[in-house]
Amino acid sequence: MDSLFSVASPSAEVAGDARRFPIRRIFCVGKNYADHAREMGGDPTREPPFFFSKPADAVVAGAADIAMPSRTADLHHEIELVIALGGGGANIASEDALATVFGYAVGNDLTRRDLQADAKAGGRPWDMAKGFDHSAVLSPIRPAAEIGYPSNARIWLSVNGTMRQDGDIADMIWPVADIIAELSTYVELKPGDLIYTGTPAGVGRIKAGDLVEGGIDGVGVLANRFV
Repeated sequence: MDSLFSVASPSAEVAGDARRFPIRRIFCVGKNYADHAREMGGDPTREPPFFFSKPADAVVAGAADIAMPSRTADLHHEIELVIALGGGGANIASEDALATVFGYAVGNDLTRRDLQADAKAGGRPWDMAKGFDHSAVLSPIRPAAEIGYPSNARIWLSVNGTMRQDGDIADMIWPVADIIAELSTYVELKPGDLIYTGTPAGVGRIKAGDLVEGGIDGVGVLANRFV
């Protein structure tokens, strides 16, 4: 039982810095690109943003080999811009929101799509579809002080060299400042929070042996082999 008191807290790599970003909580935005909302059967003209969570220790490095998760026959990729907060607050105004951002990263919101479909059909929570081990792939965080706000940048993902997702973060229905402001009306945001901001169209299945690569111009890249 002594090992209980030496458990390390989750953290993420910061590009160009020996220090690591301490992960407090992970929030995710659902259906934040119009084309993805449509492919999932939603209506982007009517739906406000909604949020779900992943555990902090679900983060896995953007260059790691990832074991195929259990209890699914339909694992999906979802490439996303990730916000890393260095500040926070409650009821943050949109015009003040970007001041809370420490940096940005590339993420892959892995999803057990079959479990998610079953949960939706039964009116049950998505926790086991979204919040499983190694379900939050994350590139090294690039400080906003160095790269600014990537308001127009290509976001893409390929599987074994075949392009699956190819869009621009300018097409987000709710941009970064609005996401932070809206989320802060539900919970008090704090330093160490990560926000996965949604994915463009083209989500699809990953199989054992696949090489999944993705990136956002000016932010970073991912390259994960699923084993």
